[in-house]
Amino acid sequence: MKQQFAIVLALAAVASTATAQSSVTIYGVADAGLVLERGGPAGNVQALGSGVASASRIGFKGKEDLGGGLTASFQLENGHNIDTGAAGQGGLLFGRQAYVALSSTTLGSISAGRQYSPYYKALRDIADPFVVGLAGNAMNMVATTSRVDNSVEYTTPRVNGFSADVLYGVGEVPGDTAKSRTVGAAVSYAGPQSLPLNLVLVHHQRDNALATARSRSTMLAARYRVGSVTTHASLSHNQDLLQRASNDALIGATVAMGQGKWLASAIFHRDQSTRNQDARQLAIGYTHNLSRRTDVYTAYAHISNRNGAVFHVGNATDNGTGTGGFNLGVRHVF
Repeated sequence: MKQQFAIVLALAAVASTATAQSSVTIYGVADAGLVLERGGPAGNVQALGSGVASASRIGFKGKEDLGGGLTASFQLENGHNIDTGAAGQGGLLFGRQAYVALSSTTLGSISAGRQYSPYYKALRDIADPFVVGLAGNAMNMVATTSRVDNSVEYTTPRVNGFSADVLYGVGEVPGDTAKSRTVGAAVSYAGPQSLPLNLVLVHHQRDNALATARSRSTMLAARYRVGSVTTHASLSHNQDLLQRASNDALIGATVAMGQGKWLASAIFHRDQSTRNQDARQLAIGYTHNLSRRTDVYTAYAHISNRNGAVFHVGNATDNGTGTGGFNLGVRHVF
């Protein structure tokens, strides 16, 4: 860790020196909050959590204009636990994101490295009013893979509101291209100001390490804004590695009120197997801006599991252990 920390400091020094010359930016999030969990098998939990609303991080990103509408860019993002100082993502130096990209105004962009899957971005940016954070995090019940290693992604330019992107994650198993392979694709629509509608149809699939089974998820997500109210909705169909099918439905809203914002959602999981392990999550939250970069937040969510279902209330960085969760904290973006 000492060596990794030294590398981060060196990158920060280089970035600060180069900012005026090459548009390199240092950014981050510092987030900590009180987390109360109820209904876990080991009993209730009281903890100080890191990254409750948004995962704490420090990142470096930059771009260079190559001329002719072509741009080179990169992003390196380190995750860490602000409550203990430990590295996140299993100790990876840049475990949140690490990629390099080339972008063209007419041809789109292509990126390579460790990056977010199209499915995760659709859930985070369109479907979930909690933006996959706080106790109401949609990932408590809607399964997806957030980041894909060894991946290449191509994104088209947006034309008349429509765009598409395709991601391929190489399994890197000698002699077999199917083992541990990941494939994702999305088609999206973003309406003009007169029609503030966002739609995305996205698919994600992953082969297991032996290429003997494959998990799949397909989701249609929508977001529509009317005045200070933004509505969110999604429908998804899933198939796990054991070929068990399930459906998830989400409906939610974001309501802006002065310097604050109310969040609410309901998620329904329907198990299509003979186990009938259905579940439901209800969540409500509130964030209040103290400044342009600092806000305080609170949220509560409860999950009702049936027939042995084991969904838990987590947050942006913690999967949780109980069926009820309460958050209260502060987030600073820099």
